[in-house]
Parts: sequence; structure tokens; C-alpha cells
Amino acid sequence: MARGGLIIFDYLLDECEDMHSLLLTDNSTLLIGGLQNHILEIDLNTVQETQKYAVEIPGVTIMRQTNRFFFCGHTSGKVSLRDLRSFKVEHEFDAFSGSLSDFDVHGNLLAACGFSSRLTGLACDRFLKVYDLRMMRAITPLQVHVDPAFLRFIPTYTSRLAIISQSGQCQFCEPTGLANPADIFHVNPVGPLLMTFDVSASKQALAFGDSQGCVHLWTDSPEPSFNPYSRETEFALPCLVDSLPPLDWSQDLLPLSLIPVPLTTDTLLSDWPAANSAPAPRRAPPVDAEILRTMKKVGFIGYAPNPRTRLRNQIPYRLKESDSEFDNFSQVTESPIGREEEPHLHMVSKKYRKVTIKYSKLGLEDFDFKHYNKTLFAGLEPHIPNAYCNCMIQVLYFLEPVRCLIQNHLCQKEFCLACELGFLFHMLDLSRGDPCQGSNFLRAFRTIPEASALGLILADSDEASGKGSLARLIQRWNRFILTQLHQDMQELEVPQAYRGVGGSSFCSSGDSIIGQLFSCEMENCSLCRCGSETVRASSTLLFTLSYPEDKTGKNYDFAHVLKRSICLEQNTQAWCDNCERYQPTIQTRNIRHLPDILVINCEVNSSKEADFWRLQAEVAFKIAVKKYGGEIKNKEFTLADRKEPRSPEGSLCPSMEELKNVWLPFSLRMTMTKSRGLDVCSWTDGDEMQWGPARAEEHGVYVYDLMATVVHILDSRTGGSLVAHIKVGETYHQRKEGVTHQQWYLFNDFLIEPIDKYEAVQFDMNWKVPAILYYVKRNLNSRYNLNIKNPIEANVLMAEASLARKQRKTHTTFIPLMLNEMPQVGDLVGLDAEFVTLNEEEAELRSDGTKSTIKPSQMSVARITCVRGQGPNEGIPFIDDYISTQEQVVDYLTQYSGIKPGDLDAKISSKHLTTLKSTYLKLRFLIDIGVKFVGHGLQKDFRVINLMVPKDQVLDTVYLFHMPRKRMISLRFLAWYFLDLKIQGETHDSIEDARTALQLYRKYLELSKNGTEPESFHKVLKGLYEKGRKMDWKVPEPESQTSPKNTAVFPPVLAL
Repeated sequence: MARGGLIIFDYLLDECEDMHSLLLTDNSTLLIGGLQNHILEIDLNTVQETQKYAVEIPGVTIMRQTNRFFFCGHTSGKVSLRDLRSFKVEHEFDAFSGSLSDFDVHGNLLAACGFSSRLTGLACDRFLKVYDLRMMRAITPLQVHVDPAFLRFIPTYTSRLAIISQSGQCQFCEPTGLANPADIFHVNPVGPLLMTFDVSASKQALAFGDSQGCVHLWTDSPEPSFNPYSRETEFALPCLVDSLPPLDWSQDLLPLSLIPVPLTTDTLLSDWPAANSAPAPRRAPPVDAEILRTMKKVGFIGYAPNPRTRLRNQIPYRLKESDSEFDNFSQVTESPIGREEEPHLHMVSKKYRKVTIKYSKLGLEDFDFKHYNKTLFAGLEPHIPNAYCNCMIQVLYFLEPVRCLIQNHLCQKEFCLACELGFLFHMLDLSRGDPCQGSNFLRAFRTIPEASALGLILADSDEASGKGSLARLIQRWNRFILTQLHQDMQELEVPQAYRGVGGSSFCSSGDSIIGQLFSCEMENCSLCRCGSETVRASSTLLFTLSYPEDKTGKNYDFAHVLKRSICLEQNTQAWCDNCERYQPTIQTRNIRHLPDILVINCEVNSSKEADFWRLQAEVAFKIAVKKYGGEIKNKEFTLADRKEPRSPEGSLCPSMEELKNVWLPFSLRMTMTKSRGLDVCSWTDGDEMQWGPARAEEHGVYVYDLMATVVHILDSRTGGSLVAHIKVGETYHQRKEGVTHQQWYLFNDFLIEPIDKYEAVQFDMNWKVPAILYYVKRNLNSRYNLNIKNPIEANVLMAEASLARKQRKTHTTFIPLMLNEMPQVGDLVGLDAEFVTLNEEEAELRSDGTKSTIKPSQMSVARITCVRGQGPNEGIPFIDDYISTQEQVVDYLTQYSGIKPGDLDAKISSKHLTTLKSTYLKLRFLIDIGVKFVGHGLQKDFRVINLMVPKDQVLDTVYLFHMPRKRMISLRFLAWYFLDLKIQGETHDSIEDARTALQLYRKYLELSKNGTEPESFHKVLKGLYEKGRKMDWKVPEPESQTSPKNTAVFPPVLAL
């Protein structure tokens, strides 16, 4: 049937009856099954039967498909797994003794529901059978609280299952967890029973069909998207049946007067004169302003990039005249830097706009990151999924105690956020202004179940379109990361480097360093109206601002609002043990111990809170003008005033523009009173003169300085973004620039720019909304021992067991290093890596025929090989690890990588399979020890592995045999030209490539006399390029030219 309900074709199945299941395997192929001994394959283009597959009696009632198998469910209670090509049975699960009701497959899990045989007959089994498709065996059954008739996976919520009974009960639960009765909902069907259930392709809608023919639709949003290219549903027009008898037009003598025509004396429409009925075609919509602005004309033809503000091949027509006044420029994306200012974009400053990477045919090699970052600090790339948290990663990095703690941490967990964050911090330390990417950290982040349950993992479409509130999202992420780091640190013993300066234990047992830094100990008091009081001790890692309910425009100091939020008092219903029932109680919170780092979520999530900030900033501005009086610089503010940031101390008298939109103080003073009360006020310059740091601490006065603000940039053109203002301390400047000072910086992904300190606290609520504040105790670094001891030791290179079950039955492809072979500084190591594709590249063809990359393909390392570069075993690998991945691989790139399906599967792989973290630690140890890596195209290898390697430790044959402004030469051609070797015949092999790169480096040293004769080597390169042009850079086939050195230079490892 068509979308409108019209029947396209009918297909009569002569040999089939009692059909039960349909499966659309692709756009033009349909599988049909039922209670007979065969399954038919129908070609929808030709409407012909193309295949008939034999199955066992009693036939197939349910069919599913993944990229590995066809899954067929039978009325006998069995589920068979069949080959995608031959349809032969590969595995079979005997799920239920009675009959199968429904099953579904997602990832590596299969869940089924059905009926079991009882003494009185068949009964609905409340245990769901769950099978692990990696090990092909059953795991713990899942007990549910409804009679399951239908079930579906909803991958939006990790691997959550929706279990439906025919009576309308609906329960959601995890297939590997416990079902909770609180997760049961009820559908109110019109008929007595539910007959069918399904989930939309977008996983945003559930549809229930009942026995009365009604469909019940459940969604998670008012306007859900049902599939990737969702359009409005087309319904068939109702049949308009005329009450008049039909007329036979084939009769020549039929009188036309039988057709009833209303009697009218008015002029008919067809009688209008032609002058009054001139055609008025629908006016074409105006061309997008961004297209006109970026258009380049060649003759009379204009070319412009697609601004991607409209759906593909769809142009909306505005039916109302008022719509023509709509400013469609608000939907146009704009590059943040390097284009002239537009009158529409005056609100959001260029440096605050969302930054994007422009990809060329060379990828990132010709993208000028220095244009966006002229400092030596490292930015973070934004193209990775869930990179919205880049600003918070930078905030944590510039907290010196947190950075040192995280870099000292190392554990055995495969996906540990603290470990991955430490690796990322190490890269930020090594970088000299080049951007880093947190791909490994974000990959581990996506595996944490709590992150998915909190809604922190965004789909690519949601992240690109800016759906949801980024401010709420980053505040939830802030709470999550602190809690997760706290738990990771609790699992390990406190490192010796993190003992107090005085020698006492840094924190109590059961606590963590993160708890010591961020945790605030509190007493929660609950006072019932009967006089009964309950006191409970607790702690929190951050506070949320609570705003007063006041519309009178009263002046509230920020310190007052903060104290009100910390020492929160509220009236609520709570259980009273004395009254033995719920009673109105007064809940109060008292502080017992203040944290070293005060974290505040601003919770500006609606116009109400935004209006409060705006009003208080206006009142604070008026007070500041009165305070400074005639001393204030009443000058017009221009962009020239912002070019050079003010010094941290600044002038004592700020300008008029610097005081606008400022409500936040730079410093806070907190005092614990004897009655366990808390006094909070702003710390002024006068307090500095009166107290001084030492005297303040003696009297229990703690001074907190603002260290970072995370803000949400509201921009309807791009969906908004998150940036951070961070006060970078002296130790970071000392390491990077060799100077000792403090400075505020703006961190906008890979854009980093020094700013004035007042800019960090100015919030224009029209486009710049505060989300998170970080205050730190003054002289925080002096309280801790900030030494970093590299936790990666030489034992990571020792032999380790493979994750693959079959690997031990095969010959190994490498020999681990012995103790006397441990690499030293300057030793050579041949390196090569192979990759697989997780997400395909997104690109578009421009009107001039050129290709524009919108989003690069997401690669994952699949194999890493390191070979010895010197010694008696030169050329023999000591690392040859295949990397297991839990993410779905869309392309194994076998022709280029040599990786085949199954090589990364722990159950069937015969390779030495390890985790990415295990191999990453080996490479990190080699980098830290100071070895030099020799390889071909190492820049891309290290980028995908997510490693930062100093340039003096990389010897890349791509650049050794390269002339300026010439093409790069492949390893295969270099090996044939210089070494008379034929490599990479059918597929690539990383051991062969790493050995060849080592030989090429030896050849380079030989030809250039260890780099002392560049002129003679230049002549060699000219001959190389001349030969390449003649050969069209192709290696001749073996029969056309034999190679005298075609035998292997190094002994094969398999012989060992």
C-alpha cells in the first residue's frame, strides 16, 4: 500500500496459508513466513518470487534481522539464528516449552517471552529468557510483574525493554537488571485486549493496537519524530458516495439534461473575460541570505555552500503575508571568526559563537587552528559525539589539585573515567597550542549506565540541532562527573603523594580525595509541628542556587542568595515517628565543614530566573555608579578597548562598560559561627587590608576566589553552545610560557583567547546565561603536595592473556620484551596501526562538483603493532594487539586494514585480543620513556589512538621522503623503489608495514649520510618523483618486473 492508503499491488500466494510474519530486509526485498515449511523472498520492484527457503515444521511466526543473523521464532518455543546469505541454521535457542509469544534483538542481547507447559495446559511465563549473542548462551532470566505478550528494545534508554501484556499493562526494565514494580504503566484500550505493539524507528514513540481497531500513541515529546525522514502522515480521502443513480457515458443517446445543475441567474465562472483571469503563479520564496552572502559567481552562475538550514529537497512556502516579515537569517549558521560582521549578528560576539572545523580533502592538515588560539594552552575538538562537556573538562584541568590527583590515578577497570581523564590531562600538558580530542574519554563516558540514565548521552541529531537545554545538561554532567570521580577514587587506596603536608592522613577511611576537595558536610534537621526533631548527617559535592520569590525589585546581594541556598530552609511533608504519619515539617540545613572548592549550579532554566539575574545586575550597576561617583570612567565602550585584556589587578576604578551586567563577586568571605551558623558576604579590597590571609584563617574566616564560570550561549542559528571563563594560575603559565602571572581566558572548544576579568562575570541574559560557578579557597595549592608520579610502569609491556578464547590454540605473531630488552631513551620502535569505521563520513557535493566534508568518519583503532628497531631481534614484533570494541562497526575496511569480521570478537577471534586501555598504556609507557617511533603516516595513527607524542620522538617516512609542495608518496611505492619489496598485495598487514618503515628509515640514513648531505638526498628525491610520475605512482605487477630482494629481510615470527 502507498502512504495514502492506495493499494499498489496484490500478490497471491498459492502454496501458502496462515501467514504470520513479514520482514523487509532492504528497500526492495521482502521475506514472508507462516505456518508452512518454507519462507518466500519477494522482490518488490518486479513483484516476483526470487527465493524459497525451506524451514522445519511448524514454520516461522516471528522474524527479526541484525547485521549478523536472521532470527526466526517458532510456535514450538524455539528461536533459530540463520545465515544472512544461505538462510541455514547457525544456532538455536530452546526458549520456552510451550509456545513463543514475542522476541526482540538489540546489540548482543536477545530477549524472548512466551508460554510454558503446566499441568493445566499452557500458561504465560513471567520469566523473560535473555541470551548473550556473543557467547551464544542463556544468561539470568528476567522476572517481570506483568503477563508478557509483546516486548521491544528501546535503545534510546541504553538497552531498556518495554514489556506489554494483553490487558494493557506496560513495564520498562533493563534486560540484565531487576524489574521494578514502580516502572509499570497502564494503557487504556478501547477494546478488551491489546493485539499488537511496536516502537518507531526513531525510538521516540510507542504504538499500541487494540481489538477494536484503535491505535494508542505514546511519545516522549509533544512533536515526536517517527523516523529519520519523518513527514506528516497522508490519510486516504473519505469516499464520497452520491445518492444519484449512475449514468452510462457509453450510450450516445443519453440526455445530458439528466445531470442536475443548480438554477442560477449569476454569471458563471467560465464566462469571465480573459483579461480578468490572467494566471498568477505562486511566487518563489526568497533565496537564503547566507547563500547570497557566500555566493561566488563564475560568469552568470553562482556557487555557494549549503547552509543546511532546510531539509533536503524541501522549500517551505509561506502562506501568510505576515510570514514574509520573518527574519530567516536567524536560522543561518555562521563561522565564528574570519568573516565580516553582519547587522543581524551584533548580539553574540564573534569569539563566543559556536566554532566548527572546516574539512578539506587533506582533512585537518590545512586547517589553521593558530588563527583561533594564539596561546600555548590546548583546546579541545568539538566534532566528537557528546563533546558539549569540553568546557567542563578544561575547568577540571585547570584545578591544580584535581589535575595532579587524576594524573596519579591508574586502576584495572576497562572503562574508568578517572583513568581516561588522566590520559587526556597528560595530552593537554604536552600540547603546545595544538588542539586535543577527548575521544577515548567520551567513549568510556558513553559506556557508563548512569550517564545514559541521566540523559547525558546525546544522539548526533540532537547535538547538531541543539535540542534540549545545554545549560541543564552541563549542570547534570557537572554533578555526574564529580560523583563518578568520587566513586572511582574511593575504590583505590589514597596515594602516598596525597598525604597532608604535615604528614597526617589526607582524608578519612571511606572518603576520597575528591570528597575532601568538593564535599561539604551538613546536618539536615527536620522539625515537626509536634516538636519532634530529627537530625541526619550528610554531604554534598555541589550546591544549587535557590532564588527568592520576590517581584518587587528588591536588591539581593549574591552572597545572600548563596547563603540562602546553602543553609536551605523549606516547609514540606515528611514522616514523623512521633505522630506516626506524614506531617508538615520545617527542613533546615546547617553546615559542619566547608569544602575547599565550592561548586555552584546556577539553575537559570527559565525566564523567571533570567529576569532575576537581569534585575539584580541593574541594581548592582546603579549602586556601583553611586559608589565610585565622579571617579568612574564614563566613556563609550568600543571593540578597541577589548583588544588588550586588563591585568588581573586592573585599575582600582573600572569603566562604566565593565560594571554593566555584573552581579557576581570575584571573592566571597565565609565564616562558621559558634552556633554552627554560616555567614557569607562579598570580600572587598577593604577586607584585604583589614584581615590578610593568615589572620583571616585564625579567626575561622575562609576566602573563596572565583576560578571559573561556565556559560550557555543562546544562539538560535546554531542551537547554542557552552563556553568557559577560567582564571589560569601561575603554575600553568610557568609550565607553558615560563612566566609567573594569573590571567582570565575564554575557552570555546579550540578557540582560546585572553579576556578581561570583568568579562568573566558579565552576563547579558539575552545571549549569555550563567550555568556553573567554581570558587576555590585562597592559597588552595599550598595545602597539598602537587607532585605527579607517573603511574604507568614497565610491567605493562610484559606478556598478558588474550581476551579471545581461541587465541591460545594458534601461533603467536609477536614475542613480548624480555627484561634485558626494555627500551631506553632514543631507541627505535617501528609502529603501525589499522582502523575500522564506526560512523560513515557525512559529506555533500557542491553545485560546482566539489565535495565538502560536513562531518568526518569516526574511526576506531583495531590493531596496533610495534616491532623492535635495534638489537639481535630487530624487526620482530613485541606488540601485536587486536583491540576489542563494544561499539558497532559499520566498515572493517578489510582491503586496507586486513581486519576481518570476527577478528575483534572475543568468542570467535583467533587473534591476540586486548582492551584499548591495555594497549594504550603500553604506548604511553614507550612515549614517556623517550623512544622514537618510526612509521608511515603516524600523525593519523596517533590521532585516532588519541595520543600526543612530542615531535622529536616521531620519525615519519611520509615526510622523510617528501619534497615541499609535492604529493605524499605511499609506503608501497617507496618500498618498491628503494627496497625492491612488493608489499600490501591483497590487504595491508601492520607487521609488514612497520618493518618496511624501519627499513626505509635505515635507507634514508644511508642515502643522506645521517642527514649530513641534504643536497645529494634532494637529488635522490627528484629521481623518486620523476619515476613516480612516469609510473603514475603505481607499482608494476610481479610478472612485469621481478624483484631481486623479494624475500623477507626479517625472519618470520611464525617460525619462532
